[in-house]
Amino acid sequence: MAKATWKDEVIAESQNTIMIEGNHYFPPQDVRKEYLVESDHRSTCPWKGEAYYYHILINGEKNENAAWSYPQPKE
Repeated sequence: MAKATWKDEVIAESQNTIMIEGNHYFPPQDVRKEYLVESDHRSTCPWKGEAYYYHILINGEKNENAAWSYPQPKE
């Protein structure tokens, strides 16, 4: 089972991740969104699409642009 943590808190945990370029991509339902704050930062991958970034916020501490997703990935 893959698990993403920061500051001893579990941000995401799943047996259904997809591994791409050494990164585990968690299904949205397995991410604890209460720890995420949407960032204005975006990037584009020519074959994955546009990435949306999120800050992780736990107990007043922020890890900027530490999580990202591809809400509309390319096929």
